Amino acid sequence: MARKTVIAILVVVMFVVAVLIFMMKGPDVSQYEPLKEPRITTMQDRKMLVVEAKGDPGIVSKKAFGLLFKIYYKLDGVPKGPKQQAPRGRWSGNLNKRSDWIGRYAMPVPDSTTALPAIAAEPGFKVELTTWEYGTVAEILHIGPYSKETPTIEKLMKFIKDSGYTIIGYHEEEYIKGPGMFFKGDPEKYYTIIRYRVAKNGAPDSRLSIEQNNMLLK
Repeated sequence: MARKTVIAILVVVMFVVAVLIFMMKGPDVSQYEPLKEPRITTMQDRKMLVVEAKGDPGIVSKKAFGLLFKIYYKLDGVPKGPKQQAPRGRWSGNLNKRSDWIGRYAMPVPDSTTALPAIAAEPGFKVELTTWEYGTVAEILHIGPYSKETPTIEKLMKFIKDSGYTIIGYHEEEYIKGPGMFFKGDPEKYYTIIRYRVAKNGAPDSRLSIEQNNMLLK
């Protein structure tokens, strides 16, 4: 019995070490290198676990992502560890007042996910399962700190305009490599996909709402 216990402990320790090594090393980002140049592509709609919070991301994002992952890891039937997908965020609000930004911090989940565990969220944090629409999107890879995204966003917006498209959706970011749960890492090596839903100029869905047209340049 003692031998079996020792073996079980060793297996657990090896698993924890493997997870920590993966978190420190991060995912293989070489596949995203072509996205240094902007592109137009298509994506399927995706079911998402979302934590919505209003406020400066520099203040509320840590709590929002903490709550997001706390709920995600309590869900049954979702990929976990190295197999789980990268978290995403969508943003809207007053460009000039970060305290008014509305952040939607999200994780993709299987379509079979229909219920959430009972977890008490702090006031000001809303949790839901919803579907994010995609279709035609424009996207680009940003390498570096979030605070230095503006030139990359401007490059993407110029590409969208020059390609004859109009933005019809929120500013979205997919966090391929960034700060982990235990390690901040090197911000200069963060990998973030910046993305917008777009429509060809003149298409019926190319008319923007006031909110959707309020893009967030950091």
